Amino acid sequence: MSEKSPQPRRSPAAGGRPAKPYRRPQKDPVRMLAFEALRAVDERDAYANLVLPPLLKKARQNESFQARDAALATELVYGTLRRQGTYDAIISACVDRPLREVDPPVLDVLSLGAHQLLGTRIPTHAAVSASVELARVVLGDGRAKFVNAVLRKIAAHDLDGWLERVAPPYEEDAEEHLAVYHSHPRWVVSALWDALGGGRAGIEDLLEADNERPEVTLVARPGRSTPEELVEALGEESALPGRWSPYAVRMAEGGEPGALEAVREGRAGVQDEGSQLVAMALAAAPVEGRDERWLDGCAGPGGKAALLGALAAERGAFLLASEKQPHRARLVERALAGNPGPYQVIAADGTRPPWRPGSFDRVLMDVPCSGLGALRRRPEARWRRRPQDLEGFAPLQRALLREALSAVRVGGVVGYATCSPHLAETRVVVEDVLKGRGAGNQPVAAELIDARPYMEGVPALGDGPDVQLWPHLHGTDAMYLALLRRTA
Repeated sequence: MSEKSPQPRRSPAAGGRPAKPYRRPQKDPVRMLAFEALRAVDERDAYANLVLPPLLKKARQNESFQARDAALATELVYGTLRRQGTYDAIISACVDRPLREVDPPVLDVLSLGAHQLLGTRIPTHAAVSASVELARVVLGDGRAKFVNAVLRKIAAHDLDGWLERVAPPYEEDAEEHLAVYHSHPRWVVSALWDALGGGRAGIEDLLEADNERPEVTLVARPGRSTPEELVEALGEESALPGRWSPYAVRMAEGGEPGALEAVREGRAGVQDEGSQLVAMALAAAPVEGRDERWLDGCAGPGGKAALLGALAAERGAFLLASEKQPHRARLVERALAGNPGPYQVIAADGTRPPWRPGSFDRVLMDVPCSGLGALRRRPEARWRRRPQDLEGFAPLQRALLREALSAVRVGGVVGYATCSPHLAETRVVVEDVLKGRGAGNQPVAAELIDARPYMEGVPALGDGPDVQLWPHLHGTDAMYLALLRRTA
């Protein structure tokens, strides 16, 4: 099968049939928007959750672009990204060359078409014709013929039928089977399975949860808003209480959080319950002696800092929010603006801090990581990350935890958090720092304390003393938390 341009049509004088009149391709605003978003993700390493909103805002300027169009465009973008690995395997079975030799824009159109055929209820003829029309607009007539031929092959089977053909049997290669069935890179399947433990059922539940659209969860910042205010603003039919956090409200029907007055004013915000639980657990853990100075050492973009600031204000404590990148520090400023208690935001490197050792009673260090715990929200991250990326994060994570333990006073508490369940970013980091592993490092005088009692009511928290949250068990991002008390 070829992407080559077709031969010129024969004219009647040359003995051929009369060529059909040329028809200008019609632009479908929904599929054009989805294609533009996928190209931005591929070409600029952008994230869909940042690219899509401005594209939708621009599209809504046209009165003919309805809410259902925005919903379909969103589904096409996120559905295609989540199922990219599965669709790549299927498309590969339908073309006569390695996928790396197919131009990326062509592959994006094919993937969008595959998702419409295999992942939505769009009728087959409509999915094929709409995708071919998109190809005519963005690729030209020649490559549109290639797209048409491939999609007609894909349409010959449903998703289950294709998975039977392209995935190896579980008994022969369990990790590759799961990788193809659930559209995760094999190395991610392996890492998640190691972190989760257990048999086939648990890992399949987790991978399936990664492919579900996450709810939008709000946080009512204490002293500034209440869950009742958010429920009233949303309407009882559109709001659900949080599962675990007393400050959480889930938007049952989606919608635009920025339309809520409390969110616009910064009294509430969008925040996954896993992040809320991490901040709440640090605030709830007992410290010995005073409880006056708190630090968020990696505060950007400011969600946890805003909740910590509100919790600190209830006790009259001061919060210092530090973020290395100045533009992210400005986001922290915006999140904390109007906080009822004393706070300060600075742009500083947590590995070379400006504060004196032992200055704080509580320290949160939510370190930069692979983000494998938020694949529901950023599905493209699973295809962008590589195993070697973890080696790059490791020295920084250890350095930040060491500095956090230096920043806290004796008897104070540090919360080490990541939005990743990968063992190399969670328990291994904590163990290495406590035992002084690494050239020139000394053991740290600190002890792990059981974090589970400070996530009251949350089930399936494991054997402790650290905590790993899971999308399939808790409905949260896969946040990790270890609580450590400085002992000398």
